[in-house]
Amino acid sequence: MPKRTYQPKKIPRQRKLGFMARMSSKGGIRVVRARRQKGRWKLTV
Repeated sequence: MPKRTYQPKKIPRQRKLGFMARMSSKGGIRVVRARRQKGRWKLTV
């Protein structure tokens, strides 16, 4: 059997999609703000 496509790794995911990554750009801040307004239980990964 071949390996599945998605082999998750926590650190690269956090660096790319985590809270600090979001807050480092204007667009990312907008993403977090929109998720707060929507009442998301988790804002980022």
